[in-house]
Amino acid sequence: MSTSAHDPRGDLSEPGTDPLTDPLSRERAHLSSSRAALRAMREDVESLDIRDVTANWVNAEVLARQIDERIKALADLSDTPLFFGRLDYLHAPGADQAEGADGERFYIGRRHVHDHDGDPMVIDWRAPVSQPFYRASKKDAMDIALRRRFGYTRGDITAYEDEHLSDPGEAARSSKLLQQEIERPRVGPMRDIVATIQPEQDEIVRSGLGGTVCVQGGPGTGKTAVGLHRVAYLLYAHRERLARTGTLVIGPNRSFLHYIEQVLPALGELTVRQATVDDLVAHVEVRGADEAPAAIVKGDARMAEVLRRAVASHVTPPTEPVMVVRGSRRWRVPAYEIEEIVRELRERGIRYGAAREALPQRIAHAVLVQMERAGEAPDDRVQDAVARNGAVKAAVKQIWPPVDPAKLVLRLLTDAEFLAEHAAGVLDEDEQKTILWAKPVRSVKAAKWSPADAVLIDEARDLVERTHSLGHVVLDEAQDLSPMQYRAVGRRCTTGSATVLGDLAQGTTPWATRSWDEALTHLGKTDGVVEELTAGFRVPTDVITYASRLLPHIAPGLTPVASIRDNPGFFEVRPATGPADVVAACAELLANEGSTGLIAADARVPELADALAEAGIPYLAPGEETTAETRLTLVPASLAKGLEYDYVVLDEPQAVVDGEPDERTGLRRLYVSLTRAVSGLIITHATPLPLELAAP
Repeated sequence: MSTSAHDPRGDLSEPGTDPLTDPLSRERAHLSSSRAALRAMREDVESLDIRDVTANWVNAEVLARQIDERIKALADLSDTPLFFGRLDYLHAPGADQAEGADGERFYIGRRHVHDHDGDPMVIDWRAPVSQPFYRASKKDAMDIALRRRFGYTRGDITAYEDEHLSDPGEAARSSKLLQQEIERPRVGPMRDIVATIQPEQDEIVRSGLGGTVCVQGGPGTGKTAVGLHRVAYLLYAHRERLARTGTLVIGPNRSFLHYIEQVLPALGELTVRQATVDDLVAHVEVRGADEAPAAIVKGDARMAEVLRRAVASHVTPPTEPVMVVRGSRRWRVPAYEIEEIVRELRERGIRYGAAREALPQRIAHAVLVQMERAGEAPDDRVQDAVARNGAVKAAVKQIWPPVDPAKLVLRLLTDAEFLAEHAAGVLDEDEQKTILWAKPVRSVKAAKWSPADAVLIDEARDLVERTHSLGHVVLDEAQDLSPMQYRAVGRRCTTGSATVLGDLAQGTTPWATRSWDEALTHLGKTDGVVEELTAGFRVPTDVITYASRLLPHIAPGLTPVASIRDNPGFFEVRPATGPADVVAACAELLANEGSTGLIAADARVPELADALAEAGIPYLAPGEETTAETRLTLVPASLAKGLEYDYVVLDEPQAVVDGEPDERTGLRRLYVSLTRAVSGLIITHATPLPLELAAP
């Protein structure tokens, strides 16, 4: 492997630098030409005149929106490399190697760029021809003679690094540019990792649309980035289908979604919607919160059976015939025949609302059969008219009345007898008492719904009317979901697939996932494949080794993350006498380049905020974008999950543990907080550290 560096301040045409012979100059020239070609592609789209190709204003609006999205996708981000690698094939891809066909050269980047003749200047990283950039090795060169990586500074090529994969005389080495890119300071939101995707990550990214993949990955293994890049790959490989069915990324909270929201647009994908689970089930205003015991019962998958019974109980067997009057004729459908219709509809297992809509048509059909026997020749219009007949509508209302999901859940939570009737044999008496509200509530709007209640309402809505399914859903930080929340997500991809991302060791809710097989069952994806990422790219060796002391206590049997970084990082545990020492640690880390996070137990955040303000150190809240002037974020431990900073000060680990309802959850919260640093971690404490952090 060879590496070359060049001072970007130098003039490319200065004496001694020949653009024809200097490799770095040639690569810079190709970058300049590629940027010009991208501008031309954008200008071509901007100049399109659609006035003569649209039949109506609706088509014009749709086409105009598509053109606008295309223009945005072709944006050239000045500080983002247009290409980051190069592949020199020994033979032309797809050619018969025995014929000795000359090889081809491809520049690998974030999007496809072609010149005015249509010849590619940059190949999309998702294209099949780009795959060897991520998977080729000295053991399997994949017909690659040369793999070149580029180093950039503010959008300009400043270095390159070569691997002659087919040269047996060159030994395999780790890439310094790759390490530098991984360790590059974090400022602003999460960025893409297209230049650093590893072979095991690439296999997950390029897995097919038809199957569900669950990725177990410890801190710093890149599972979130892998999930987002898989969406980008699927949109590339199955764009027409997913454009029709839709894609969705689900994150744990708004701060997390804000942190990742620029990854897909940077890859040219602008149509992926992002939401939290709470957003998906926002059918009522959430103004309350459950105690942990109530939330656990409400989140239990058994509640689905309770709701199913409660919805089904609204169907009442008919006791009287239906008499339909049309003109001078009267048509009588006996009660036993209607009962048979009702039984058939129930046995079909269709949604409550769909069956209710089918019932009047089935009764009307029974009337039409009688008409035909009497010698009449009714058609579909007659059947529709009979279905709208007042007597039929009255019978349907009595037999199969409408169900309001929110009112149904409200009754279950406030009517002890109604709950006992439908929870018999499912929930014991103590569990029923746990979820019953102490005070009656006048109406749905007056109720102080909790997040778990909203999920129950979503389940009830699906029993009444089927939830719309998307083509693909990415569920991140999945380990914290309850079984009922998994069901809510699963309803959004019943006919599609999912990418499930998480870490069992980072489950910080009392109902946290115990196994991925169990999670996939609740999601409705029992055929999902579980993949494990154990190579750590983000967290320094010393930091992840220290944090892994907690694993035997929070996730026995889970494989610890092994950091592959050459740089062990900065790590220190230091005593503190008060907030002033914590602020001093922050000031010390802010002297470095990049971002700094101060993570503390939620209850200690106000005191630390006052101390920072008194010291004149500006800070941000989680999710707010760092700037050159403000690079410190004050993070409550409850919001730290999924975030990362170059440097972290972790205040009072024992307080983080004590801030949770039970010790295991507290230790998992501490594990999350310990593993947010990319380059260095300082732990400050005035009280003793948790015993679980003692050296094994």
